[in-house]
Amino acid sequence: MKYNKDTSEKILKAANIEFEEKGYNGARMQAIADRAGINKALLHYYYKSKDVLFQLIIKEAFTIFIPRIMDVFKEDSDIFTTIRKFVDNYIDIYIKHPRIPAFITQEINNNPDRLVYLLHSKGLNTDMFIKKIEKAIDEEQIKNTDPKQLLLNIISLCLFPFIARPIVTELILDGSKEKYNKLIKERKKEVAEFIINAIKK
Repeated sequence: MKYNKDTSEKILKAANIEFEEKGYNGARMQAIADRAGINKALLHYYYKSKDVLFQLIIKEAFTIFIPRIMDVFKEDSDIFTTIRKFVDNYIDIYIKHPRIPAFITQEINNNPDRLVYLLHSKGLNTDMFIKKIEKAIDEEQIKNTDPKQLLLNIISLCLFPFIARPIVTELILDGSKEKYNKLIKERKKEVAEFIINAIKK
């Protein structure tokens, strides 16, 4: 049997949808094959297991996600600009690739060590951001605050609305997808300014 790139891409696209909708545990190889319009035997020829598919999709997501975040950390800009750009890029990535938060949550629950390895292997390093926060404290640009707590606060405020999308949409926004999309776009500014107002002197 000859390898066909189009078939491989159809499988990956189908797997993306299946994992996003049902999570790792709920996803089924047969359902992925059905979505791709192929039989299960052909699916196994290309990808021998659900785990192999999941790993490929995770790696693809991080290949997009991490370099953009690291570029922000590396910029020679003040802490407030860095926070605004970090939040903007972080939320924008999730808007364009909504499967990433679900995949991260899935890996945290199922294989956190593998997730940490993947993050490091793709070049994630928060030290630069933490050092920039420490420098801003030393120069009295911001209040004396724990840099790790600050980083965690930023990530949490950005990530939660994506992980809890059904709850946010149904309980806060009357089930409106349009209101949810508007809220998320507005959140770029809201989160950044909330954090900045909390730390600036």
